[in-house]
Amino acid sequence: MIFVNNFLKSLKKSKIKFFTGVPDSVLKNFSSYLQSLPKKNHLIATNEGSAVSIGIGYYLATKKMACVYMQNSGLSNAINPLISIADKKVYSIPLMLVIGWRGSPKIKDEPQHMAKGKITRQLLKLLKIKYCILRKDRDLLKINKMVKQALKSKSIIALLIERNILKSYSLKKKNKKNSGLLRSEFISTFLKNIPQKTKIVSTTGYTSRELMQIRNDMKIKSGRDFYMVGGMGHSSSVTLGLANFSKKKLFCLDGDGSILMHLGSLRTIGHLKNNNLKHVMFNNSSHESVGGQPTYADTIDFKDLVISLGYKKYFVIKNKNHLKTVLKKFIKSPGPSFLEVKIVNGSLNYLQRPKNLVKIKDHFIKN
Repeated sequence: MIFVNNFLKSLKKSKIKFFTGVPDSVLKNFSSYLQSLPKKNHLIATNEGSAVSIGIGYYLATKKMACVYMQNSGLSNAINPLISIADKKVYSIPLMLVIGWRGSPKIKDEPQHMAKGKITRQLLKLLKIKYCILRKDRDLLKINKMVKQALKSKSIIALLIERNILKSYSLKKKNKKNSGLLRSEFISTFLKNIPQKTKIVSTTGYTSRELMQIRNDMKIKSGRDFYMVGGMGHSSSVTLGLANFSKKKLFCLDGDGSILMHLGSLRTIGHLKNNNLKHVMFNNSSHESVGGQPTYADTIDFKDLVISLGYKKYFVIKNKNHLKTVLKKFIKSPGPSFLEVKIVNGSLNYLQRPKNLVKIKDHFIKN
């Protein structure tokens, strides 16, 4: 167990003053603490590759090392700039990676986390990134020495942190009344109105879990679901791949953080103009399932954005009043069409996780 404020003190002693990354449930106490820092010291990135690149830019401006945080599944997104820019044989730029180690050995976790957790250390070795595992306060003593060596050799280092190691730091939050539309309320109405043979691809996190839970609780058999238990930001591309080779009505249930992670996918959808593809975005302007950190989606005009990228129609649901009316118009609209659903944070409190993933896939691909 390590208290997150002690972890930050160790980083500050090593003169680490700038932080950037993508929120993760394993590191949520860490990223929540960072929210209290001045804006110039902390920047939430849209994806892990962008976070590494921001850290590279910080070094080029200041000659100081940045701390880049991510979950280990995001390490794959980060590999390109790590190898092609920061690597010792290219520009030799020192960076510190703080990695939430999902699926670490001997810790029970979800299948998608176990697969990546098993090879995380091997990946770091292949990348020639020196790392240490932080489990106790005394492990923090290793950080200063690693930072000094990294700065001297202009190399990349990593700190691996397992689930439940970093203990909480509570920020004062404004009390908000959740009087708006909940994601679960939309999903319930959505499932009752979709055509019988609809296929649904749902983004990772609460969206997939609530879709599965509500379908099971309400015993709704209309449509078949493919739950993106991993691959954040890729649900729209999976749906697009389906749309190119299927005549079924296809719905992608996406999130604002997921869309921003790989925003270019929207242009591909708009360019190909598959009329069987309908894209739903739940917009709560936050990474809700990993701590509620902001996504900065609240000031984007998604109507102008998606229409300029080639979508045929844009719809928006701002509250419960027009939920059914707008939803029915959206379902009947020619694709590709886009529905922005403005929701408040809040999820079902008995959420389960998808199991038997191969069985789910086999059921989904049946005609």
